[in-house]
Amino acid sequence: MWYMMSDDTSYQAYENLASELRRGVLVLAVLAQCGEVQYGYSLKQQLSAAGLDINEGTLYPLLRRLEGQGLLASEWLVTEDRPRRYYKLSPAGKGVLEQLIKEWQDLVSVVARVLPEKENH
Repeated sequence: MWYMMSDDTSYQAYENLASELRRGVLVLAVLAQCGEVQYGYSLKQQLSAAGLDINEGTLYPLLRRLEGQGLLASEWLVTEDRPRRYYKLSPAGKGVLEQLIKEWQDLVSVVARVLPEKENH
C-alpha cells in the first residue's frame, strides 16, 4: 500500500540515500586525485573545491584502506618543518582506476536511460 511519509521521514530517507551515493563515488574520486602526489589535507581541499565534501574521519581511513589494498603507495616527507604522509597511485591503482572510470561511464549511461526525462518548461 502506498502512503505519504512525513516531511521529517522523507528528509531523513533522502539524507541517508544521498550519503550512500556520495560514499559510493569516494573511492573513484580519491583514486583519480591521487594520480598526482597528495597529502590528506590537500586531497580534502581539492575534493571540496570540486564539490565533493569529505570529512577527515572518512578520508584518512579510506586512504589507509586503499593503501592496504595496494592501490596507493605512500611515504612520509618532512615539509614546512612537519611530517606529512604523501599518497600516489601505485601501478596496480592506475589499472584499477582505468577500470573504475570505464565502469563509472557505463553506469552513468545506464542510469541516464532509466531516469525520467526532465520536462522543459
